[in-house]
Amino acid sequence: MNKKNIFKRLTSGEVIPMDDPDYGAIREMVNRTKKLSNQLNRADHVDDIRSILGEIIGKKVDDSTTLFTPFYTNIGINITLGKNIFINHACSFLDLGGIEIKDDVMIGPRVNITSENHPTEIATRKSMVPSRVIIEENVWIGAGATILPGVRVGRNSVVAAGALVNKDVPPNTVVGGIPAKILKNLN
Repeated sequence: MNKKNIFKRLTSGEVIPMDDPDYGAIREMVNRTKKLSNQLNRADHVDDIRSILGEIIGKKVDDSTTLFTPFYTNIGINITLGKNIFINHACSFLDLGGIEIKDDVMIGPRVNITSENHPTEIATRKSMVPSRVIIEENVWIGAGATILPGVRVGRNSVVAAGALVNKDVPPNTVVGGIPAKILKNLN
């Protein structure tokens, strides 16, 4: 088995069928992350929250980052956080394909970011189709927005509350709606 590499395979965009011999490593990681997430969501001090989040993502979380619990993720190790990030309560990050959040990002409550999908074909529907999500610097994502796999949200942009983002967001824009469309250019 090639357990170490299944996560690299996922973050490189390789489609992984459920019968892949290394798929069990995903289940093991999910179980680990669920246990840590339970600890995270019971913690009440910002330093404890930051420390447990660091265990979940496998990297030190900068002291400038604030996370309001509850917070949900399935894997964790494919999340990369910059500095000065604010994540409000009840956010869910599905990170098999990778989620990169750069510096100075604000994420509203109940935001969903997913980097994984499934084929529409019935025969292969249980396969995992990963695609990295990148949130560039100085982005604000409003309450209840959903960011879908493969999306890049350009620097200085705003994603309106409730938006469904299924395509890249150009830098310096405001997007909103279902699906999200450019509402305004920012100077």
